Amino acid sequence: MSEPIRTVVVDDEPAAREAIVSMLAEEPNVRLVGEAGNGEEAVAVIRAARPDLVFLDVQMPDRDGFQVLEALGADAPPGLVFVTAHDEHAIRAFDVHALDYLLKPFGRPRFRAAVSRALERLRAHQALALQRTLEQVTETLRGGTGRVGVLAAADRAPAERPTRLGVRIGAKTVMVDVEHIDWIEACGDYLRVHAGAGRHLVGGSLQKLDRLLDPRAFLRIHRSVIVHLKRVKELHRDADGGGALVTKDGVRLRVARGRWEALEAALGIARLP
Repeated sequence: MSEPIRTVVVDDEPAAREAIVSMLAEEPNVRLVGEAGNGEEAVAVIRAARPDLVFLDVQMPDRDGFQVLEALGADAPPGLVFVTAHDEHAIRAFDVHALDYLLKPFGRPRFRAAVSRALERLRAHQALALQRTLEQVTETLRGGTGRVGVLAAADRAPAERPTRLGVRIGAKTVMVDVEHIDWIEACGDYLRVHAGAGRHLVGGSLQKLDRLLDPRAFLRIHRSVIVHLKRVKELHRDADGGGALVTKDGVRLRVARGRWEALEAALGIARLP
């Protein structure tokens, strides 16, 4: 990683939180972007800061560390180090793919080892993600699932919403009818546009495309997914507030917890008193 990893510290004990923050200050490859003293605050801070790594206390009075992860759902960070005074949670911690498990009290050598392991794992994670993106691009260029292009005029919101998107492929532009788009997903530095049986891999950002599309017809339900509202067939809400939707083609798409109200409003769902 060329830039320091963005890190959040969550612990309900001020002294313990201060100790971790102090030791993090000695790590040149780490940058603190947020702190939280309880589970509810942790969910809000992590969603706002979008860190790469979180040092997460297991036992907290309102939500424990595992409940924080459940509440975050798809917004959970790629890197996680659990911190606790009890070792009975260790197996469960690694079941949720924690990078490490710090047992209080710990000293600087053990903490530095945890940071080093986290850096190594996050580098590997990023390298794997890049490899998969390149494999997708290579497959597409060889005539697999579509063609790699660039969305024309996706960097500005037009006065009138377009009815078609121009996907530039070299000197050629392929037209994709907006009404035929089912959903769009971010794939690394690319976007995959699903339109019926066709899939188009294009360069661009989901944020720019979100501004281009008509908000009455399309909604960003997750940081990496935009869905055509007319393609939504079912909603599946979990008890913890998370859940997913199912498209008319049977594709299940994760809905971020913070997007449910917007989704229900956009679908015109009326709640009876």
